[in-house]
Amino acid sequence: MQNEDVWLVVPLYNEAAVIADVVREARAVFPNIVCVDDGSRDASADLAEQAGAAVVRHPVNLGQGAALQTGFEYALGDPTMRYVVTYDADGQHQIRDVEVMLDRIREGDVRVVFGSRFLDERTEASAGKRLVLRAAVAYTNATTGTRLTDAHNGLRVLHRDVVEQLDITQNRMAHASEIVAQIGSMRFDGAKVAYAEEPVHILYTDYSKAKGQSLWNAVNILAELIWR
Repeated sequence: MQNEDVWLVVPLYNEAAVIADVVREARAVFPNIVCVDDGSRDASADLAEQAGAAVVRHPVNLGQGAALQTGFEYALGDPTMRYVVTYDADGQHQIRDVEVMLDRIREGDVRVVFGSRFLDERTEASAGKRLVLRAAVAYTNATTGTRLTDAHNGLRVLHRDVVEQLDITQNRMAHASEIVAQIGSMRFDGAKVAYAEEPVHILYTDYSKAKGQSLWNAVNILAELIWR
């Protein structure tokens, strides 16, 4: 089956309203999905499992960074895994974007592909949110030695070699910059990790905004970066 060498890692926290649809849509293209239930107080884990995902449970809420690290460790347990995709549970990511990003990494000249909502006009974000996120990007680029247009996009494709070296310790919002920083400092055969960006469409719905995609959440990201 196509894409059997890919694992989608999905941090999951109180997404019972949408997670079954997210998993079913993704599994039509990507059979291997692990949802890391991060102490949900609803039926998220059961619904994800019924939809066909593997589920790993945290007994208490640890944060998205911790959920990603758990998912990486699970995916690494599959010796045939070649690529990991970090994928949100709230329905804001598009499977077609994942396919394009995988086509890019399969060309073999990069080990990481970051999604960027600022490389085309498909993503409708408020002016305030764009301003704060661009400030966060500027700070991340200045402190990690990378050059990205969207450092806090949750959609990424990572080669197994990179996943094996990642060790996320920032459990909350700052984990995204920590991932970038660790990738920026990695070396393979003495050379820095090659990476690319691809434009992606982040679909902001009333539901996803209520779950943490508001302007205030973007401000929290910037604050965590500076004072972590």
